Amino acid sequence: MTAISNENEILNEREQSVLRHVVQNYIHTATPVGSRFLSKRFDEELSPATIRNVMYDLEERGFLSHPHTSAGRVPTDNGYRYYVDFLMEIERLTEKEMNRFQQAIRVSPDPDEILRETSKLLGKISNQLSVVTSPHLNSGILEKLELIPVSISKLLVIISIRSGLVRTIMLEIGIDLKRDVLDRVGSLLNERLAGLTLKDIRDSFADRFRDLRNEQTGLIRMFIDSVDLLFDDSKEKEKFHLGGTKQIMDQPEFVDPKNFRSVIEMVENEDVIVHLLEKHDELARDFVITIGAENNDANAQNYSFVTATYDVNGVQGRVGVIGPKRMNYSRLIPLVDHVAKTVARMLGG
Repeated sequence: MTAISNENEILNEREQSVLRHVVQNYIHTATPVGSRFLSKRFDEELSPATIRNVMYDLEERGFLSHPHTSAGRVPTDNGYRYYVDFLMEIERLTEKEMNRFQQAIRVSPDPDEILRETSKLLGKISNQLSVVTSPHLNSGILEKLELIPVSISKLLVIISIRSGLVRTIMLEIGIDLKRDVLDRVGSLLNERLAGLTLKDIRDSFADRFRDLRNEQTGLIRMFIDSVDLLFDDSKEKEKFHLGGTKQIMDQPEFVDPKNFRSVIEMVENEDVIVHLLEKHDELARDFVITIGAENNDANAQNYSFVTATYDVNGVQGRVGVIGPKRMNYSRLIPLVDHVAKTVARMLGG
């Protein structure tokens, strides 16, 4: 989470209480919150006039806004951020809720199948748009590399990562190589590369095989020329699974045709979601929440994005939800965190 560090923005107890009530009521009702409504819900006796004055001050300081068509207030991006950083109480998932998720995901040897099922179920449970990325293999440690001849001119390269994940790439080699030659070259590759991360291999491959650059079969030269194709995971970074498209449409915000159109455009424009995921990765934290304008993308500034990292023996991906800024953070944060831990266990075997 991104905390507010400006001391001038710290609110007093009464201001915090009013802001908390406005945010929580707006999350649950999706309608602007008025002072008379709040006065009936405070433990302490505060008159509507007193609450109205506090709300006015919060509006002046940028925590609330005042829709033209209503006498009530709604939280701004700053209001949501202050609530998330200082006022929110995280809900605890029940044992039943935690077990429900793991039991609903079918065990599969195919990681993509697990991630697809996860995105569908997370969307259904959260009532938000859910996103689950494939693991970023860049930090994965090479366990073994295998060379399998597929035809006279094609070679299948199988890269096994220590976490148990596997990447396969087809190379056009243009020559017919005997199995014993492929085994010999494969042994050389494993001897010098096993135990390194894919990033280290990509960055240092040419230097590690400089003495074999002119090896008789030409296969090492081909590997040097194909190092980015073989050991670059940029395509995996862009690979993600979306779920919950139907569920998010049931949110009150999308009764408005303009908002409905904006979420459809975001779902169809994968570059927006890729950009948001990349920003969360760049922040290099296990748990990230970006709200409204913090997303730095015009198409996503009416939304919040909550993601958690899952880790499979050093290889990481992200699990998250995208939804209206009015989303129920106190519930979705523990849900996303639990789903990330569950995915890590399932992929890690």
